[in-house]
Amino acid sequence: MNERPTFLLDGEDVPFTPGQTVLQAALTAGRYIPHLCYHPEFKPHGSCKVCTAKVNGRTVASCTTPAESAIEVESNTEELNDLRRTLVQMLFAEGNHFCPSCEKSGNCILQALGYDLGVMTAGFRHLYPDRPVDASHPELLLDFNRCVLCELCVRASRDVDGKCVFTFSGRGLDKHLIVNSESGLLRDTDVALTDVAVQVCPVGVIQRKRVGFAVPIGERRFDKRPISEQALDDAPRLPGGDGHA
Repeated sequence: MNERPTFLLDGEDVPFTPGQTVLQAALTAGRYIPHLCYHPEFKPHGSCKVCTAKVNGRTVASCTTPAESAIEVESNTEELNDLRRTLVQMLFAEGNHFCPSCEKSGNCILQALGYDLGVMTAGFRHLYPDRPVDASHPELLLDFNRCVLCELCVRASRDVDGKCVFTFSGRGLDKHLIVNSESGLLRDTDVALTDVAVQVCPVGVIQRKRVGFAVPIGERRFDKRPISEQALDDAPRLPGGDGHA
């Protein structure tokens, strides 16, 4: 049997299958690279840049960079983790994130990244944008204050659910998530609780009504272990073994 090609990640060999990206290969091998907008069911598109790494000294988004033989990848360095902390701080500053009162607290990837990367200060002046809350749907609540523009709900609704319930409007700082209906309200769409778009949000934008705090804060996913360990639980493994490099 032919051996898998490998590349170096922080000095250790990581095997990969041709066609995988650096991030996909790392996760498959049990090596964590921080990430936010990446989801294994969708083609990576590098919107958040939290997964930034250095490949042969060049700064790239590891979720969109193809894995190649003999490349040298740096990820777990103070320089790159400082960059990631800055990106996370910017995401907190650009929206309205009130973690203590958020139903997603303890299950929120953005919050968990902040803890794991050691974000201890705001870093930037908060913008406090004026964003709406849409409670028009009988089963779902939309809180646009928490949107980090990852596009996962947009792509899931379009590519998997076939409904195009969500889309974006504006550019730059004015870019924001909207509901694709004539009224702009969720109640006037055919969204359903079973839609993939409802499930993929990494923060607290899309929430089910009447089930808040069913699992107490302190007993939730990222309350128990840091995201760097939890992400490995979900990552695919190499066939025929535990997959760790």
